[in-house]
Amino acid sequence: MFRRLPVPLALVAALALTAPASAQVSDGVVRVGVLADMAGVYADTSGQGSIEAAHMAIEDFGTTAAGAPIEVVYADHQNKADIAATKAREWLEVDGVDVLVDIITSSVALAVQEVARQAHKPALFSGPATSRLTDADCSPVGIHWAYDTYSLAVGTGRAVVREGGDSWYFLTVDYAFGHSLEADTIRVVEAEGGSVLGTVRTPFPTADFSSFLLQAQASGAKIIGLANAGQDSVNSVKQAKEFGITEMGQKLAGLLVFFSDAHALGAEVAQGLMLTAGFYWDMDEGTRAFAKRFIERVGAMPTMVHAGVYSSTLHYLRAVEAAGSDETDAVLAKMKEIPIDDFFAKNGYIRADGRMVHDMFLFRVKTPEQSTGEWDLYELLRVIPGDEAFRPLSESACPLLGD
Repeated sequence: MFRRLPVPLALVAALALTAPASAQVSDGVVRVGVLADMAGVYADTSGQGSIEAAHMAIEDFGTTAAGAPIEVVYADHQNKADIAATKAREWLEVDGVDVLVDIITSSVALAVQEVARQAHKPALFSGPATSRLTDADCSPVGIHWAYDTYSLAVGTGRAVVREGGDSWYFLTVDYAFGHSLEADTIRVVEAEGGSVLGTVRTPFPTADFSSFLLQAQASGAKIIGLANAGQDSVNSVKQAKEFGITEMGQKLAGLLVFFSDAHALGAEVAQGLMLTAGFYWDMDEGTRAFAKRFIERVGAMPTMVHAGVYSSTLHYLRAVEAAGSDETDAVLAKMKEIPIDDFFAKNGYIRADGRMVHDMFLFRVKTPEQSTGEWDLYELLRVIPGDEAFRPLSESACPLLGD
């Protein structure tokens, strides 16, 4: 026969102080879920590189957070919103995953944003571009890390217009990312005094851009704006060169060119292309050190998505450690409190709308004569301060901001 005995409050407090930190971590494990494109058009941009970047962040942080071991799980969302949403819900509601990272492809990201909101678990977006994630579709648990369509438009769009490219025709991939990038760039082009002569929507993905490029050529626009990415960007740039479009005077503006895309094109084809990015491997000692480790594991230099996955994962773990828990509100509060200072972002910070603010960079692809080797592709044209690169809160439609 047993009976409950009263426990002195002092003893309860002492037991709480001496309890292992992992008691504050759900399931006793901190689980990081990498949702990536493993075999599709963004596989080189995301894919295995994102998984390795998450592992590298964990290795650099340590084997435990808040006293609990750290695990990585991953899945291929196949660039399909329904597959991604189903996997995210399974992870967050059944499998004990605490945070989602990467989540490339804008349509996928918007679907996962809603699942994470319902599960009240953090989603750290380094792969997708749409600025809707921190605008009308913002979420209290979503943080947009590496870049967005607004920053790409401010960087590339503004620079191209100021260099004389004041008439545009858009080749726009027909889903949320392309629509956002086109709209954000049009606003910048028109604000700078330029004009838009037309746009054509292209299926996702597309192997043959010939008819779309011919429409752009017939428009007479000085600039053909490529509101696409990944293999779509590579195909459209290659085919524009094959058709002699650039040799006849029109210029291409790659509105989202990942380093993997530029490498696939090579300096001979991509030379002179201006682009905006949040990371380049050859910026300083920190970026070069990360790139050296990364290429040894993956066989290619990291993209800004890979760097963003590393940075967001590391910052999340630091916040878990500081909070002593993986409880969502406590961790998010610490993530917003602790400055982000690593090779990816110097003095970065997270705003109320979920935007991680950091400097962006305007680059130009080098000529073959300027390049010293396979991976030496970019020359830096301008540093775009974070507060200029991203949409001002005064212009945001994010409902979290109130009136």
